[in-house]
Amino acid sequence: MEIVVVLLIVLAVVGLIVLPSSMRVVKQYERGVIYRFGRVNPLPKQPGPRLLVPFIDKMTKVNMQVVTMPVPSQEGITRDNVSVRVDAVLYFRVVDPIRATVDVQNYQFAMLQVAQTSLRSIIGKSELDDLLSGRELLHEGLELMLATPATGWGVHIDRVEIKDVALPESMKRSMARQAEADRERRARIITADGELQASQKLSEAARTMDANPAALQLRMLQTVVEVAAEKNSTLVLPFPVELLRFFDRAAAGASGGTVPQPAPAPSPAEPAGGADGTGELAASEERAELPGAVPEQAETQKQAGTPAAEA
Repeated sequence: MEIVVVLLIVLAVVGLIVLPSSMRVVKQYERGVIYRFGRVNPLPKQPGPRLLVPFIDKMTKVNMQVVTMPVPSQEGITRDNVSVRVDAVLYFRVVDPIRATVDVQNYQFAMLQVAQTSLRSIIGKSELDDLLSGRELLHEGLELMLATPATGWGVHIDRVEIKDVALPESMKRSMARQAEADRERRARIITADGELQASQKLSEAARTMDANPAALQLRMLQTVVEVAAEKNSTLVLPFPVELLRFFDRAAAGASGGTVPQPAPAPSPAEPAGGADGTGELAASEERAELPGAVPEQAETQKQAGTPAAEA
């Protein structure tokens, strides 16, 4: 009887020692992968308390939550030869705990390396404008590149996004100048369009006033009213040019005829000398008309200053 009691006490002590080591609690966001004699159990353990066979079973817990993994900045050259540094963030979760623990040694480290290489690849295939403004397509491309190896590891890619794109200072200044030039171009186009519309409206107004002369008088009176409304001591009154022309014609009629015309300017073909016929051109013509005149006599008479007609 004493031996039985001793055995019961020994079994109780052993149970108290072995039971805590064989009892495992799987949390709600975890799954338990059981290895028995080195072979994996195809059915993972669900959340709750789980009892393992002491010294035979070994359980590995796999987190099923969404993992947020920042991808370190990767430097690369875009397709349009611009050096940039791009960093991203990756969201993924385990959907198959058996493959995540058996097929890959460390699925988180593997996903980090694949994300870095995929980010470098997407930088080389894209242009700078796509990295700055067209990131939706890049996100889809990155997700597709990461989903191929992740599926074999029992991992599902929720989303991947580019956080920041670091540009060189020279490129930032060039982009600022480009944006400023584009804004100035649009401002000039808008100003020119406004001038064109204003000229068209003024042309229509001029044709209307030409057809109705009273409209010009009404416009002039309206301008006078606007100027006088400012409470100033100076009143600017436009004076029509047609009235000046009327006064000019009236003054010409009162002087007894037409306005005297200025004397016409002498033509270049007329002689430069006086009316007495002593000019060089008239003397040469008279010497040419004299019969029997020789060039030597004409030259002598020219030097003496005597007209050819008197000789």
